[in-house]
Amino acid sequence: MYGIIDCDNCYVSCERVFRPDLNGKPVVVLSNNDGCVVARSNEAKRMGIKAGMPYFQLEEQFPNQKIAVFSSNYELYGELTARVVEIIRKEAPAYFRYSIDECFVYLDGAEPKEQREQNGTCSNFVESRLRKNEDQHLDLKAWGENLHKKIKQSVGMPVSIGLAPNKTLAKIASNFAKKYQGYRHCCIINTDEKRIKALKLYPIEEVWGIGRRYATKLQSLGITTAYDFASHHVEWLRAMFHNIVIERTWRELNGEDCVPNEELTKKKSICTSRSFNGMVTDFETLHTHVANYAARCAEKLRQQETVASVVGVFIHTNPFREDLQQYYNFQEQRLVVPSSSTITISKAATEALKKIYRPGLHYKKAGVIVMGIGPKSPLQPDLFDFNAEQFEKMKRLDAIIDRINKVNGTETIVLGSQQYTQKDGKGKANVFANAIKHDFKSKNPTTRWSDIIQLK
Repeated sequence: MYGIIDCDNCYVSCERVFRPDLNGKPVVVLSNNDGCVVARSNEAKRMGIKAGMPYFQLEEQFPNQKIAVFSSNYELYGELTARVVEIIRKEAPAYFRYSIDECFVYLDGAEPKEQREQNGTCSNFVESRLRKNEDQHLDLKAWGENLHKKIKQSVGMPVSIGLAPNKTLAKIASNFAKKYQGYRHCCIINTDEKRIKALKLYPIEEVWGIGRRYATKLQSLGITTAYDFASHHVEWLRAMFHNIVIERTWRELNGEDCVPNEELTKKKSICTSRSFNGMVTDFETLHTHVANYAARCAEKLRQQETVASVVGVFIHTNPFREDLQQYYNFQEQRLVVPSSSTITISKAATEALKKIYRPGLHYKKAGVIVMGIGPKSPLQPDLFDFNAEQFEKMKRLDAIIDRINKVNGTETIVLGSQQYTQKDGKGKANVFANAIKHDFKSKNPTTRWSDIIQLK
């Protein structure tokens, strides 16, 4: 059996942990630069607020309505969801994190009993049931309800849990657990009768693995539910789509387990990009943005213990400003020795940016992509230009900076190229967190000592 634990309205729930006065009230969280709505409370959804709605339209479409608005606070969201995952790690035999607000778990006793005891991967709650029912299924419903209570009590985050014989059906089950209170936050699909009933009620456009384009095509063929799709013959499916992902989804809806486990996979490329708060015309500001994006790509490489051999940079103007000259370009820089060093990758990104920057244009967005990703060891050094001592120093420097930033908060220590010129033009001091628009950003009581809430 598989399970998926999904944080309900994740960003909104994170904000409510330290603002319980907002429970039961409409709350929205905005995207970077306070552009549009990316997360909504159930109350906001019932009001008719749509995902992706531009922020300036909120007052226009919902005048005189009290709506709590927050800028995105990814430090806070990352910290609280990490606490949720830590509880899941203790409560499940095996798990892997799928996204910031979702985590898959395996509940078949993924490890032998002796290995579970040695590794300490099960809590007393799980282990007692595995010992009691060594040749039977774990009491999954009770396990799920208990896990929801523990996460809610320990972190303050509401979650929905779906349990099924494969990942796709587990996603469907979690959706039902989220929508219907009768499931007590945990829905299980463990019989063919439950599977068919669930598929008949589930819209095709919400099925995991069915994108918007394929959903539109299926709907044009009269296929509106997951059951309609699963009822077709596999030969028809192959002739119509020629897509292995679609076929895997079809097989999972029919009860097979064929979506590969992803806990050991690494990203083959990493991209960090942002639209600017306004438009950028000078090279210095554009360079600072790119240096920050490069630094984040390097951090992500180190987190998954990999290195990259290619660093790419793209920049473009605002396509909605037809009155301005339009420009888009991309340039990549190859590293002689693959690296995850912030200094090395930022330097390569700067070189790439210099080749594509054109003065006099109004730039709206930039991004950095690292490619050619592989394991950090063994590493093939350059025969003619490789300093082993310097290489080790760079590794230790990155490790120390990562640790300091983790303890004291993001951007406690940054490269000089990552700092923005102050508005008065006197020196560099501002960091990336202050360069984007976040007029409604909450504090980070979980990550910075300076942000701890002061009680009167």
